[in-house]
Amino acid sequence: MKIHHPIQYGELQKTITINPKKQSSDSSITDKDNEKSNASCSSSSSSKQKSIMESMTYDKSSKRWVSLTNSVLGCLAKDMLPFYTCEKDGFKKMLKTFDSRYNLPGRKYFSAAIPKLYQSTHDQVQEEISEALFFAGTTDLWSSRTMEPYMSYTVHYVDKDWNLQSRHLQTVFFPDDHTGENLAHGLKDTLDSWGLKEENQVCLTTDNGSNIVKATQLNNWQRLQCFGHRLHLAVNSGLKDDRIDRAIRITKKVVSSFSYSYKKKRELEKKQIEAELPKHSLITACDTRWGSTQKMIERFLEQERAVQQVLSADRKSVSLIPNWQTIEVLECVNSAISPLAEFTDALSGEKHVSVSMVMPVIALLNDVILSPKPEDVALTTEIKTRILKYMNEKLKDESSRALLNIATFLDPRFKNKFLTDEEKFDTMTKLKLEISEPLEPIVATEGENLEDSPAKKLCLGNLFKRRDRIQETNKDLTPGEIINSEIERYLALPNIDYNSEPLQWWKEHLIIFPKLSSVVKKFLCIPATSCASERLFGVSGQIVSCKRTCLKPDKVDQLVFLSKNLRLD
Repeated sequence: MKIHHPIQYGELQKTITINPKKQSSDSSITDKDNEKSNASCSSSSSSKQKSIMESMTYDKSSKRWVSLTNSVLGCLAKDMLPFYTCEKDGFKKMLKTFDSRYNLPGRKYFSAAIPKLYQSTHDQVQEEISEALFFAGTTDLWSSRTMEPYMSYTVHYVDKDWNLQSRHLQTVFFPDDHTGENLAHGLKDTLDSWGLKEENQVCLTTDNGSNIVKATQLNNWQRLQCFGHRLHLAVNSGLKDDRIDRAIRITKKVVSSFSYSYKKKRELEKKQIEAELPKHSLITACDTRWGSTQKMIERFLEQERAVQQVLSADRKSVSLIPNWQTIEVLECVNSAISPLAEFTDALSGEKHVSVSMVMPVIALLNDVILSPKPEDVALTTEIKTRILKYMNEKLKDESSRALLNIATFLDPRFKNKFLTDEEKFDTMTKLKLEISEPLEPIVATEGENLEDSPAKKLCLGNLFKRRDRIQETNKDLTPGEIINSEIERYLALPNIDYNSEPLQWWKEHLIIFPKLSSVVKKFLCIPATSCASERLFGVSGQIVSCKRTCLKPDKVDQLVFLSKNLRLD
């Protein structure tokens, strides 16, 4: 300060230097007055220091400025905020309040910094997925607000700590015709650009589009139909009835009349209070989501009394009041499909194993959920029968069913519980062939994952003792006999609880099941639905918003990638 800011330095020296002559001549000042004088001097000094410090902004090469700027960049990328956010007065004021010495750069700076951040995150993700020996994928197509077509691809794998991981790799601009040939070529390019080998891709989970089905056939890839898409088509098949179509159309008209009328909404709230009904709004259905139709019907039946009272009070809306036949049809539909709402959510997660649950869920639908009951009316029974027929017909594909059976068998919650005798034999045969192929060796040391708990140490010690006994028993057996021995011991163990994590069970038992463990990561990484790719469309829609329609495809890909993969810790 003395060299570069002599004026401010001189003022600061004056405020902190006490005049000795004035202090000696004014001997009548009391101690209390001295304290007040010192406090006033200190306050004046601190305010001057604060004023001077605020006038000195961080240098752009300083560590503090770089840290704050990177934090803002991460916020813009992770939360999908437009770059012009950094030029908004409120945002700038907020950051100025946090640190008055920080000068926020403009939108051009952050726009230019995105490619560098993308490249560093790209390298990190590529390093992570390169450690996975096997992986599965999901893909789907999407069009932005500007009608620019994109193709997404996500990868799923089990990491070295036996945790299920999913990474979004690309939302690539796809202007070519969406033919099977073009999609097949585009998917191969995606794997090549990330250094992923086709032979290590276990399966690709997609919807039932004819072009994507043909693409997987041309690439000779194993394909699994999305369970959520299959269930959607099955429910639509079950609801194909003139009576149901008419009832749903009437319900949509009623809901629409409340959606566009504030007066009706206000009257509905009053009637809900009078009838002691929950203060819920009516739900609008989406034709591409069967669950929204079920929620619309369920909410309408819940608020039926209040809705009819509101419509009866308006002579222009009296014609919208549903008759008793319509109400009965809606009750039949809701009774048939409402129990199915939970399954899509349960099988669409990305952090837990889902592929092994498909066959048990199908069995549950056949035996419990959609089985005819004595109290069901005829229409409810018809709906359930049509849904089951569609679901079971789609399981006739031998390759997909074999894949699902192996995944179910390798899940210690189910094993062969949901397999027929013929399927058990076929599954054992295919599984032995998979194990006999050279795979990544499963290595476990006595120090691996050892916790401080004495119980954990004792349990791990017992497992190693058991492994030693098994190895002593297996030393005179052929490789095929060793595999048979492992399978028999695996089946002899009791199934774990349905709420347990299968991958954690395998992590704890891989030292006594080295052969079976070698294929677990291959099959249990497969997602049962393609929801991972579809979720990217929601992210993409928030990025390519009404105010950001001029974003270039490359920038869209980078921003979607960062939003899904960037880590702020």
